[in-house]
Amino acid sequence: SSSHSDVLEIELARRGIPFVKYGGLRFLDAGHVKDLLALLRWADNPHNALAASRVLQLLPGMGPVNARRVLERLAGLDGRLGALRGLEPPAAAAAHWPALVDLLAELAAPHCPWPGQVERARQWYQPHLERLYEQAHTRGGDLEQLTLLAGQFPSRERFLTELALDPPAAAGDLSGPPALDEDYLVLSTVHSAKGMEWDTVYLLNVVDGSFPSEFAAGRSELLEEERRLFYVALTRAQNDLLLFAPLQFYRTGQHRHGDVHVYGGRSRFLTDAVLAHVQRVASVVAVGGEPSSPGRLEPRLDVGARLRDMW
Repeated sequence: SSSHSDVLEIELARRGIPFVKYGGLRFLDAGHVKDLLALLRWADNPHNALAASRVLQLLPGMGPVNARRVLERLAGLDGRLGALRGLEPPAAAAAHWPALVDLLAELAAPHCPWPGQVERARQWYQPHLERLYEQAHTRGGDLEQLTLLAGQFPSRERFLTELALDPPAAAGDLSGPPALDEDYLVLSTVHSAKGMEWDTVYLLNVVDGSFPSEFAAGRSELLEEERRLFYVALTRAQNDLLLFAPLQFYRTGQHRHGDVHVYGGRSRFLTDAVLAHVQRVASVVAVGGEPSSPGRLEPRLDVGARLRDMW
C-alpha cells in the first residue's frame, strides 16, 4: 500500500535523502494531509493567508470568493482569530462555523500544550474528510500516522518547520527521471512494481492486516489476490530481499515518550516452508538510539543491576 511508506518518506525528507515514488501520491502531497497541516499552520500564524484559505474552503458553501471575503474582513481586524466569532459565514457553512472558531481559538492560545493538538485537529477534520474524499478510511490511516509522527517533535513550531505544505525538492520532487550518476531511493507499491526489478528490495510491514490487507480478510478470492501480490513483491529482487515484520505498532494520541502499543502478527504468507529459506534476524534499539547487533536482543535498561550497584 502507498500509505505504508508515510513515516519513511518524512524521515527521508528530514535527512535530505532524495527519492522517487511510483504508485500513489507522496505522503506530504496528499490533499487530506495538506488540509490538516494547513489548519495547524493557520493556528500557528493567523496571517498565513494560504493556509487560512485552504481551511475555510473545507467548509460547505465556502468557495474561493467567500474565503477571500472572510480573510479581507479578518485582515481589517488585525488578523485576530478571535474576531472570527463576529463574522457571518455563508448559510451552508453556518453549522460548522462555531466548531472551527472554537478549535482555532484553542490551538492559538499561548498556553495550549502541544501534545494532543494534532489529534484535536484530526477529530474536527474527520467529518469533512468523509464528505470531501473517497476512501476516507484509508486516508484516515494517513492522518493517524501524522498524529503519531507529531509526537516525535517537542513543539508545534518545530513540527511545522519540518513539514512544509509544499515539500522541498530534496524530498524527491524531481522535475524528471534522475540522471544515471544520481544516487536516490525508489519507493513503489507492489502494483506499480510489476515488470520491474532492483538489485535490493525492502518489503515493509509483512504482517497480517498489512500483508495481506485487513480488507481481504474472510474472502478467499481476495486473499488469493493478496498472495499473488506477495509473490510479485518477492520476485522484484535480483540479489537481496529483506522482509520487515514489525513486532509492535504504537498507538496514536499519546505523549512523544509514550509506550502504548499493540503487537503485530507475522503475515500468514510467511509459512514455515517460506521461513526455511529465510535468514531470521532480530534488531532492537539500544539505549542511545542506535540499533543493537543483529540477532542480539539486549534489554534497554537493567533496572535490577542498577539497584544492586547502589548498595
